[in-house]
Amino acid sequence: MKKLTLVVLALVSFLFASNAFGQQFDAAFGVGTITSSSSTITNGLYFPSDTGGAYPGFTADLLLRHRIGVEGELYWRASQNLYGGSGSQPYRPLFYAFNAIWAPKLSKNFTAELLAGIGGEDVRFYGVGNCNNFFGCTNYASSNHFMGDFGAGLRAYIWHNVFVRPEVRVYFINNNVEFSSNTVVRYGGSLGYSFGGR
Repeated sequence: MKKLTLVVLALVSFLFASNAFGQQFDAAFGVGTITSSSSTITNGLYFPSDTGGAYPGFTADLLLRHRIGVEGELYWRASQNLYGGSGSQPYRPLFYAFNAIWAPKLSKNFTAELLAGIGGEDVRFYGVGNCNNFFGCTNYASSNHFMGDFGAGLRAYIWHNVFVRPEVRVYFINNNVEFSSNTVVRYGGSLGYSFGGR
């Protein structure tokens, strides 16, 4: 709950900053899916594909000068999956990233998005007790991996400052040993709102 409060406070701060200084703040909620290479067997070990499932999530960006700014995103698998398809170990991946973004206007109602940055993949394996002094206890153990990403989207403003956005992200995950590939593609769509000038 504390983390959610901090995220909300940060978003509200960006909103007030964008209105006070003429910048633009955009927030969106979306749903998509991911795809990766097929499952593999290496040295007798099975590595499943990190593919499929519904991935809801949030994005927010602050555009500064010349429509260049910063963007953050968080997407997670909506339901737990079983590791290896028929295994008994439930898991759920989360993807988060912090990006530089360029959002040039193409016309009155269309804006492109090009972005690149860094982040991480957090694969949560459930049914495993995990306790520490900082976060307390959880019912999962995390396997965290650094990643780089880049992506694109196209905002179509459908009513005043409300937009829909088809989007694609490519995640390059370092040492993604639980799965068959270090490259994951997320694609989907979002519904968002622009605060400030557009």
